[in-house]
This record gives sequence, structure tokens and C-alpha cells, in this order.
Amino acid sequence: MKSNSPVRNRILQITGILIIAYSTWAQVGMKMRIEDREAIQKFGDEGISLSFRNLYLMQANLHYALVGSDTLPTLCFIHGSPGSWDAFSNFMLDSLLRSRFRMISVDRPGFGFSSFGIAYTLPEQGEIIGNLLKVESNGKPLHLIGHSIGGPIVVWLAQRSPELISSTTVVAGSISPIHEPRERWRIPLDNFPLKYLVPGALRTSNSEILSFKTDLFILDTGYSHITAPITFIHGDKDPLVTVENAYYGMRKMENFDGASIIILEEANHFIPWNRFEFIRDFLLKRDS
Repeated sequence: MKSNSPVRNRILQITGILIIAYSTWAQVGMKMRIEDREAIQKFGDEGISLSFRNLYLMQANLHYALVGSDTLPTLCFIHGSPGSWDAFSNFMLDSLLRSRFRMISVDRPGFGFSSFGIAYTLPEQGEIIGNLLKVESNGKPLHLIGHSIGGPIVVWLAQRSPELISSTTVVAGSISPIHEPRERWRIPLDNFPLKYLVPGALRTSNSEILSFKTDLFILDTGYSHITAPITFIHGDKDPLVTVENAYYGMRKMENFDGASIIILEEANHFIPWNRFEFIRDFLLKRDS
């Protein structure tokens, strides 16, 4: 036993070093965002002028990207969890969309460069982004597009600010409180000490998803306030957010002629990317 103790001690030392190294990395790594200068260079290489703005309110910084003329109608993209504004960079790079729309893509509160690391509730995010819509209003039609957890946010905005919204598109949106998976494993990961072993944006994501499971009930009483067209686009093979969310949204809007649903066959959760052309072409119709 004594002859093995140096080996055992060495293993413990290495294990301790690895734990400390991982814990340190978890606090600073996996932020899942792109530096502004890098994004500007990427768009510049395509001959596209990309700009960034910051809006400070509710003790939070909201960081967002813009392309296109202020004289055009606006597409405003809200990403899922985790993520950042560049989740929709393929749309902002598209020449057809840029010829018809100004485009805004938001770092949701808690992600990207918008008060990174703080988990905000659905109402908090809705109010912060709602102020952005007022600040950036140019008197032209404003169309909201929300993917995944961005879905309930655009629904919240359509309910609370119907006078600002010309249409809402919910893409693979997690809007149904009754179809949320239980995922009890998220609870210990949101508490000390495990919380501080979850890296970067994943920690914020876990915390906000837990709060959204309750926050989604807030949406239930507001669907009658939606006055602009709303479309639910969902893949029938989505393993992360069941397609039942889209059907749920349609049931909530069953008395509204402006509601529609599109179910994409053999499509998963990542349709903004693997069904890009379909969604791009759908958005182009918003300007018709």
C-alpha cells in the first residue's frame, strides 16, 4: 500500500488540477458569440455593410446587428437557447432579403454581448426587446421571426405590442407549457456547486429554460390580443421541441383568420439552416 501511495497522490494531484482547470474554463469559455470586428470583416468581404448598436435599459445592455437601409421594412430575428445574433447571419447575408428588407438580429439578454451570463425571464426579455422595436421603428412594416425559445418571445411581443407588429413567424418555437419536457436534471445543474461547472452560455441557457417552463403560461391569456398575421413553422421530426407546439399555437389562434401553420416533412429543429431557402422564400412574401 505504501509503495502505491505516491502514484495515488499523483493521480489525486492531476485530478485536482484538471478540475480547477475545467472550472476556470467554465467561467470564461463557450460564450458562443462572434466578435463584432470579425463579423464586420466577414460581411465586408461580401461587400455588405454590417453595423452594431447597444441599447441600455432595465440595467441591461442589449446588443444587436443591423444590415440594410432604414427606409425598408424590417425583419427582426430572435435566436434560440443558447446562441447569439449570428445564428441568422445566413439571412442577413442573403441578397434577395437585403434588397427588400432592413434586418435586425438580436443578442438576446444574457447571450452574446447582451449582459452575458445573466438569465432573464420571458417578460424581462420581452420588455427589453420591445423597447428596441420602438427605438428602431422607422414607420415601415416590422416582421418578427423567433426560433426555438425565441418563439415565445416574438409571441409575447405580438401580444403586448400589436401596434408595432406587421407579422410574426414562429420557427420551431417552444410556446406550449403543456408540451415542455420535465427535464428534472436541469434543476441540480442550476444550483451550487454544479451550476459553476456548466460552461459559458450553456449555464445561462439552462437557467432560462427552467424559468421559461413556468413563464410560458403567461402567454396563454394573451393570444386574443394578437392582431397581425402569425405563422407557426415546424418540422415534423423535431427531437428538441415537439411539433405539438405548432398545433398548440394554432388552437390558441383558432378564431383568428390571420393564423396559419406550416409543417415541414422530415425536418428537425434546425430548420433556419437546413431549410433556409424555404424560410427565406416565405419571408420574402411578407413584402408582397
